[in-house]
Amino acid sequence: MDPVDSVLPVPSAHEAAGALVVGVDSGGSGLRVALAEAANGAVLETVSSREPVRTGPGGISAGHFLEQVLPAVAALRERAGARPVAAAAVGAAGMATLGDELRAELPRAFEEAWGVRRLALAADAVTAYAGALGQRPGAVVAGGTGLIALGTDLTAWRRADGWGHLLGDCGSGAWIGRAGLEAAMRAHDGRRGGSTPLLTRAEKLFGPAAGLPGLLYPRTDRPAVLASFAPEVGRCAATDPVAAGILARAGAHIAEAAEAACPAEPGALVALTGGLFRMGEPLLAPLRSALGELLPGARTVEAAGDPLAGAVALASALATGALRLPEDPSLLRLFGAGAA
Repeated sequence: MDPVDSVLPVPSAHEAAGALVVGVDSGGSGLRVALAEAANGAVLETVSSREPVRTGPGGISAGHFLEQVLPAVAALRERAGARPVAAAAVGAAGMATLGDELRAELPRAFEEAWGVRRLALAADAVTAYAGALGQRPGAVVAGGTGLIALGTDLTAWRRADGWGHLLGDCGSGAWIGRAGLEAAMRAHDGRRGGSTPLLTRAEKLFGPAAGLPGLLYPRTDRPAVLASFAPEVGRCAATDPVAAGILARAGAHIAEAAEAACPAEPGALVALTGGLFRMGEPLLAPLRSALGELLPGARTVEAAGDPLAGAVALASALATGALRLPEDPSLLRLFGAGAA
């Protein structure tokens, strides 16, 4: 299949009726696959793997991705009666910058395996958006170890942050954890801005504070290690003003990302999605306050679904000709019948 340079031909009702769609969510903690009805996106079954897709010289490994996805979909289709697959959508962490190999190989591989006619390859922020807000204009902040905000007015995408723990991801789990560990080290040294409660929790988790640099710096999964300390900051916030201050700054950073990504129109929707926000009120209270100041005309709503639900929604919209989210060279690429 070739990239679509214009709007895909609208599928007929006959194409979608009785057909299936495949949605895939590939992230740092593993991979999930869903099989759903093409006509309405109703999920029939999902499977998951805890093995993240490897990256190599060409970016995200298409071979390793296909090794996991093709057998999983084959088993799902067999249990669903081997009906035809009308469309598929893949959301992958790193797709925007590391997805060249996926974009080069997946369209043909899916066409050969399933005869699939339509495919969307998206950054995981796009599937997070589609899962949270569907195809309505607004902004979604996806927060976990990292953090990115993505917004659209349905004509173009606006991205804010998502630049990794060294250059950004401000307010993310890694950011909060690093700030908490810095406060712990300040307490260890007797410097201003230190937190004895955070020092106690850091040494309980990681051992003596003086050994923390040697433990942390060589790790290839350093962002995840930093983020593992974020819940401790949340637990200390009720009684420790230093921890509370870290979460207040995190809330301000998150609100700034949402403001940068959100369309400038009254009543725009803002949704929060991802494990970061399970921290609850210690983070959500200052975040709501910051959003109220920076986006007074916006309306904060609950995320309707997760990134896997978003991948299914994209696939169903492709299968039925109802896709309204804008195509973008790095964020959302469409492949399918009728391409030049």
